[in-house]
Amino acid sequence: MRNLPSALAEHVAGEATTLCRCWSLTRRDGAVLGFTDHDRDLAFDGILFQARSGLEAAEATAELGFATGGGEVLGAFATSGLSEAELSRGLYDDARVSLWLVNWADIAQRVLLETGFVGEVKRGDSHFSAEVRGLGKAFDEERGGLYATSCAADLGDARCGLALLAEAGTVGMTDGRFVIVSPDLASNSDGYFGGGRLVFTSGANLGFACEVKAHGAADGAASLQLWQAAPAPIAVGDAFTVTAGCDKSFATCQAKFGNGMNFRGFPHLPGNDFIVGGVGSSTPGAGPFDGGSLFR
Repeated sequence: MRNLPSALAEHVAGEATTLCRCWSLTRRDGAVLGFTDHDRDLAFDGILFQARSGLEAAEATAELGFATGGGEVLGAFATSGLSEAELSRGLYDDARVSLWLVNWADIAQRVLLETGFVGEVKRGDSHFSAEVRGLGKAFDEERGGLYATSCAADLGDARCGLALLAEAGTVGMTDGRFVIVSPDLASNSDGYFGGGRLVFTSGANLGFACEVKAHGAADGAASLQLWQAAPAPIAVGDAFTVTAGCDKSFATCQAKFGNGMNFRGFPHLPGNDFIVGGVGSSTPGAGPFDGGSLFR
C-alpha cells in the first residue's frame, strides 16, 4: 500500500478532486521531456509537463516479488517533442519514465507513483502506444557469462578483437523502405553483409542504423534487405556504410574472419541430442560417446 503525503491524502479523501498524471521521459542521450493528461501545462522539479501531447494512461499492473510490473501509455504524435521519426530511430528505446499523481490546483501536492523504462512501442498512422516496464525488468535481463555453442562477443568489440571496417555505398535502386540495391558492394560474396549493421550517412535517414536481414549478390550489384523499415523514404543516391555480419558460429568465425583464436563460445559443447540420444550402442566402448574425442 502506498502512503500519500498528508495534504494529498486529505485532498483524495474529499468529495471532489483535481488530480492528473504527469510523466517525465529521460532519453539515453540526456534529453528530458514532460507530459501530462491535464488540459494545461504544469511545471515542477525543473521540468515543463506539456498538455498538448495528448498523452493518457491506458492501464497499469503491479506484481509481487521480482516479476516485472508496468503499464501502457497512449498518445498522439504532436509537436511537443515526440515524433514517429524519432521513435523509429530508436531515440526512446529503454528511456527512463517517471509517473506522478498531481493535484493540478496545488502542484506541491504530488506523489511519485512509478518509475520504469520504455519497452515495446507500437505505432499507428497518427498515434502510438508505449509499454512502460517496471524496475523489475532488470531481473529479466541476462547477466554474466553463459555456456553456449555460439559466441558471446559482438563482432568487432573488445572481446572479439577484430578490427571491423565499414564499407561505403550509395543507393542505386530501392523500394523506399526495406530493400537497397548498390553496385558499390558488388565485389562481396553472397551473404557477406547478412546480419551486419547499416548506417545512413546522407539523405532523409541520416544517422538511422539498422541490421541487415539478408544480402544477395547478383548482376554486378549487392541487394540488402533491412530488418526494419527506414523512418523516411529511402532515395536513390543516399549514402550509407555497412559492416559484415556474423552468425556467431565457430565455423563462420574461423572461415570468414580468421578469428577462431578469439571465439567466445563453446563450439564442442554437447547439445540436446547428447542428453536424449543415449550412448548410441548397448556395447560398452562403442558408439559416438565412448569417451574419445569427437573431432579426430
